[in-house]
Amino acid sequence: MPTPGDVGGGESRGAAPRLTWSRRGAAGRCRRLNEAVAVPVPRGRAGGRAGPGGGDRLWPPRAAAMRGTAGLLVLGAAAGLLAGGGGRWLGRLLLLPPLRAVRARRALPDLFGCMPWQWIRSLFLSLEALCPPGMSQRRGQLQVEGKAVLVTGCDKGFGHALAKQLHAKGFTVFAGCLLADKNGDGARELKNMKSDRMKVLQMNVCSDEEVAQAVDFVKRTLKDPEEGLWGLVNNAGVSTFGEVEFASLDNYKEVAEINLWGTVRVTKAFLPLIRRAKGRVVNITSMLGRMASPSRSCYCVSKYGVAAFSDCLRQEMYRWGVRVILIEPSNFVAATGILTEDGIDRQAEALWSGAGDTVREDYGREYFARHVATMKSFVSSGLKDMSLVLNDISDALTSTCPNNRYNPMETCWLPISAAGGNG
Repeated sequence: MPTPGDVGGGESRGAAPRLTWSRRGAAGRCRRLNEAVAVPVPRGRAGGRAGPGGGDRLWPPRAAAMRGTAGLLVLGAAAGLLAGGGGRWLGRLLLLPPLRAVRARRALPDLFGCMPWQWIRSLFLSLEALCPPGMSQRRGQLQVEGKAVLVTGCDKGFGHALAKQLHAKGFTVFAGCLLADKNGDGARELKNMKSDRMKVLQMNVCSDEEVAQAVDFVKRTLKDPEEGLWGLVNNAGVSTFGEVEFASLDNYKEVAEINLWGTVRVTKAFLPLIRRAKGRVVNITSMLGRMASPSRSCYCVSKYGVAAFSDCLRQEMYRWGVRVILIEPSNFVAATGILTEDGIDRQAEALWSGAGDTVREDYGREYFARHVATMKSFVSSGLKDMSLVLNDISDALTSTCPNNRYNPMETCWLPISAAGGNG
């Protein structure tokens, strides 16, 4: 039977090809050895040819001709893994073995550990030409006629735009708005659509009473409550900043009450309806639900919590046929307006005045001012087109076989998404 070091069935056995990267500079040369990625896969898989003595097949069929470019294969395997939902498509294009047959997680640290960050970033930016951000492997699509979806946080941002997009696709949309009872701009705009399939309701995800009233409203409005609610999108959320020594416990609690406990509260309330429909729970987290960031501990704690809650719920709902899906966007602050310069100024004043004398003296006003300026720079940064996120949420609700995770982000951020993979 061929060994992982063998690429072609008829070639002599030998050491696996080596992938070597060099880095110029004071650090000198950095070398890493990587195993060749052509590995035996079970007999009967499509493609490939039998190894010596009729052993297991090898994939791809032209692997022998590519023996000298095993390094490219490792690079391609990494690209396929990191390309989110488009990884399988890119893998086929580059004649790569199925990712489950590649020790990609072992190869990645070796591969990227030797590359300057500028090279890594250039690599993933260049992949955008082949794998546009937000591209996912589109499986079959479900019929949406007669299906209803509840979306929280529809006053503005993702939620507001998503309510419109899902309505345009044919869903009946229950748009939960924090300011519906005060005739807020977002709620009023959705009401003015005057559509029987756009239902705007008052919903503060921190209020047990309002969530219970929302459940009653949905039950009364559904044509057949026994058929249940197809989708729940937990989108309502807030953002904040502040280093640990400046942030108060109340800051942590306030953010978690909306981002984490609001998600748990709404999910628990609507799960019976979702189970009846064998539907979908879609939770909006963030890349900061995987990657820790200085000054964002309040936000990160809440989003890590939503990710853990979702992963637990996914296992529990499997027996019911309910899919639980995470959407993990990168920086869309400019698109959503979740942070504003005025809001940052107000938070900064509260953080400084709430810090103890020792903290203010040790850190100093100059350091704190630079910290605030850095946060303000995020207000106008990041992606301004929300369609990447909206399309992934729509796919999570309509695909016959959705991913467990979607990562709408610039390709240069995709190494972060590789940490958990797409189920």
